[in-house]
Amino acid sequence: MRRGRRLGIDAGEARIGVAASDPDGLLATPVETVPARDAPAAQRRLAELVAEYEPIEVVVGLPRSLHGGEGPSARRVRAFAEQTARRIAPVPVRLVDERMSTVTAARGMRASGVSAKRGRARIDQAAAAVILQVALDAERASGSPPGECVQVVV
Repeated sequence: MRRGRRLGIDAGEARIGVAASDPDGLLATPVETVPARDAPAAQRRLAELVAEYEPIEVVVGLPRSLHGGEGPSARRVRAFAEQTARRIAPVPVRLVDERMSTVTAARGMRASGVSAKRGRARIDQAAAAVILQVALDAERASGSPPGECVQVVV
């Protein structure tokens, strides 16, 4: 397992959930929710978080269908990840499968007594933490970085 903090991102159309790992890559925790409607402002805030946390990489959840296919949401997230990668280079951005992350996060929030309506922003953060935790666990199990690295085209 590579040592170093990582950021996890759940890139929604309305909100972007952000989570961070500890330096040993053991545990992902929610950080904040960034409004996504103003894309330039959202990208600026994400770059500020990268500067603050100094991660070795950023992990972005890629929404796939239950059968593994990619639709319009996946294309939107790929474009978002490429834009983010250009902005935060040389910090690498990796895309990882995020199937069921929001459902898992929402269940956890409900189990802890947070209503879906009151906890939307927190659910996005929790989904980012689920995405990041899955990536951390996958790297720990395989010894290799998870997902696919986003190539920055200059």
